Amino acid sequence: MMQQHYVKKCPECGGINLFYNTEKGEIICRDCGLVVEEKMVDTSQEWREFDSEGSEKRRRAGAPSTYTQYDQGLGTEVGQKADLFKLGTKNKNKFFRLRKWQYRISTAIERNLKLALAELKRVSSYLKLPKQVEEESARIYTLAVQRGLVRGRSMESVVAGSLYAACRRHDVPRTLDELSEASGIEKKEIGRTYRFVTRELGIKILPSNPVDYIARFASSLRLKPETQSKAIEILESAQRGELTSGRGPTGIAAAALYVSALIHGEKRTQREVADVAGVTEVTIRNRYKELLDELDLEKEIKKQKKGKKE
Repeated sequence: MMQQHYVKKCPECGGINLFYNTEKGEIICRDCGLVVEEKMVDTSQEWREFDSEGSEKRRRAGAPSTYTQYDQGLGTEVGQKADLFKLGTKNKNKFFRLRKWQYRISTAIERNLKLALAELKRVSSYLKLPKQVEEESARIYTLAVQRGLVRGRSMESVVAGSLYAACRRHDVPRTLDELSEASGIEKKEIGRTYRFVTRELGIKILPSNPVDYIARFASSLRLKPETQSKAIEILESAQRGELTSGRGPTGIAAAALYVSALIHGEKRTQREVADVAGVTEVTIRNRYKELLDELDLEKEIKKQKKGKKE
């Protein structure tokens, strides 16, 4: 069937009563008879499939290319082990030898990517990152290897730095502490490698938005939706008042949630909020005081306490 995902007007009479002739690949105006378009390309599949086995046999294209494989999914391999055992002894030895040489003659970059991308998938799975973030981080790591940026640094730290950069680019809120826990690399080392890789590859990343962290922190603290909404309102007011500039996004997000929880009568200690956000209680206290003073939120908290007493 011809794809009909667009509608055209007849340039001659302006009518939209068009006929799609799928056999000739033409679009004809039914009102005036003008051939609006000819030699259309049919991009649909050329077969019918009734089961998965039939589709596998007829399919001529392989899986799409991906940076999460060292050869981008486009390489070939000399025989699978299951296939080799079907051969005779002479041919079997020959193909085992060919497989060994294929592995030996692979480049240093390919060998590095084999190990690094396996580690990248492990960390990505641990952090439950979306597929597009994993793909982007694999692309960043591949570019870093090709530019020689991995030399002199541990493979794991560059993997963690690439993942953090991909998270920031896709607005997926993950902190350096979480990446440190997942990869086993120190937080400072990941931050240092992240800055180096993004600078050398010319990757421009905007500062994190504190609002991105609200949903995750609220879920961990089991706060109500209205508390979450109020925290976002507080943050938006803080951004308008330029209170967020120069402050850590996780700290200001956690403080906004703490204030919102007090307003809605959901008691959460500063310790609980700090543990979820991965910051210190001192940071929560400082940001909390700034928000109260600048946004005049103390009245709302007192109102909540007064309403409870009554």
